[in-house]
Amino acid sequence: MGNRRFTYLLFSVLILIMAIISSCQKDDATAQPDSKTTVNADSPLLASPGNFLAASGTLQIKFNDSTYVFDAAHDSIAFINVHVDANTNYFGITAINKAHSMSFGISSSGYANSNINSNVAGGQFLLSTDAQKPAMQLSLSKYPQNNDIGSINLDTYNQAGQLAKGTFVTFLARDDKVNSPYYRVEGSFNLKLK
Repeated sequence: MGNRRFTYLLFSVLILIMAIISSCQKDDATAQPDSKTTVNADSPLLASPGNFLAASGTLQIKFNDSTYVFDAAHDSIAFINVHVDANTNYFGITAINKAHSMSFGISSSGYANSNINSNVAGGQFLLSTDAQKPAMQLSLSKYPQNNDIGSINLDTYNQAGQLAKGTFVTFLARDDKVNSPYYRVEGSFNLKLK
């Protein structure tokens, strides 16, 4: 159980770091990437080829009765690929809005490819009006509801200007306790390189 909790924590932190990196790049008005451009970080773990900052498109998240939208024209949305070693690979989406009051990240183990359905490995959703204290923080817990942590359905990946298109569903909790209530979080993404 300790290893599973560490894995969830590691990938939640990785997703948050990638969101911050992509946000800083968007705020600096850097040139939009093409299919060969990568989002780099100082850490060798994060400096992986295949990390892209979306130039256009949206990421929609449905939680309770609300829908939250990230728009790549204003917000930072990145598709990330993390290669830890020859046998450990992850992919996912991370986003942060321009106001830095909302961030989301979801990841799965394995390689990104078109027409795949993969189990969720990590996830986090933060809403805040104060950067020092999130108003709401949901994350993947080590105590999954009915052993279902959700899935990412990747319809299209890195084809003809389409960065990534697909859907996801996961179950996130407010804290990491056995009896914590879980919330169904689902969404869709349609991200483009140009």
